[in-house]
Amino acid sequence: MTGPEMGSSLSGPCISVVINTLNEENNLPYALRSVRPWVDEIIVVDMYSEDRTVEIAREYGAKVYFHPKVVPVESARSFAIAKASGDWILLLDADEMIPRPLSNKLIEIARYDRADVVGIPRLNYMLGAPMMHTRVHPNEDVNLRFFKPGFLGLTETIHRGSHPVATSRVTYLPYEPGQSIVHFANINLFDILDKVNRYTTIEAEQSPSRGERPSALRAVARASKRFFHHYVKGKGYRDGWQGFYVSAASALYVLLTDGKLFELHKHAGREAVRRLYQGEAEKIIMEYDVTLRSSSHTH
Repeated sequence: MTGPEMGSSLSGPCISVVINTLNEENNLPYALRSVRPWVDEIIVVDMYSEDRTVEIAREYGAKVYFHPKVVPVESARSFAIAKASGDWILLLDADEMIPRPLSNKLIEIARYDRADVVGIPRLNYMLGAPMMHTRVHPNEDVNLRFFKPGFLGLTETIHRGSHPVATSRVTYLPYEPGQSIVHFANINLFDILDKVNRYTTIEAEQSPSRGERPSALRAVARASKRFFHHYVKGKGYRDGWQGFYVSAASALYVLLTDGKLFELHKHAGREAVRRLYQGEAEKIIMEYDVTLRSSSHTH
C-alpha cells in the first residue's frame, strides 16, 4: 500500500484509531485514508463482513479482529477499544472521515495533554446534502470520540453510548469548517427507514427496563413535538426537502418505538404472534377436516 506511513506526522503520544465494521467496503477506504497519515495504530473489529471490508482493512495496515454481529454496536466497540495500545484512542465509524485541520487539532491536544476526553462536532451528510440545521448541525451533534484509555465509559443503552468518568478533563471543540468529523450518514430514504426500523426495535426492547409503557396518545404528542423541534424550531426548512424528511423520520422514530413497545407488551414479540396465527390457521383447517368426516359418514 502506497502513501505515508502511519504516525508519520506525530512525535509524541501514540494514537490508535478504532473502527467497527460490517460490509463497509465502499466507505472504509475513505475513513482509513483520512487517518492513516497521522495515527500510529489502526484497529478494525469486523462483524464477519461478506464483502471486501477485511481485505481493505489489512491493505491499509490495520490490525483486524472479529466480533459476533451485535446491535447496538457498543459491546463490539468496547472489545475494539480493549485491543488498542495507544495513549489516545479515536473512535471512528466506517462512514466517517477526519479532515486534516481536525487531525492537527487532535494531535495538538494529545501532545500538550490538554484534556482526557474530547467532544468533537460532526458534520452530517443526509440524502445527498450537508445538514446545517434540523437539529443535526455540527454544534448540536457533538460526540465524545477522542480520549485516553480509562477516561470514557460506554453503555449498551441506545443513544446513550458514552460518558466521561468523574475525574476526566473534558473539552468540547467548537465547530469550524474543517474541524468536525465528516459523516456520510444516509444516501437515500431507504437508508433512513432501514435505520429507523432497526433502532426502534432496540429502543422498544430496552424501554421496559426503564419502566416505560406504551401510550398511543403520548406517542402522537411526542412525535408532533419531535417534528416541530427539528423542522420549525430547529429550522429544518432551511435544509430544503432533506430537512423535511429527516424531521419526519425523527417523528416516525417515536411512533414506531411506541408501536413496537405495544407489540412486546401485548404479544411478547414476533414468535408469540406467529403462534397465535398458527392457532387460527389450524382452526380454519379443522373446519375442512370436520366437513370431510361428515361427508364420508353420509356416504
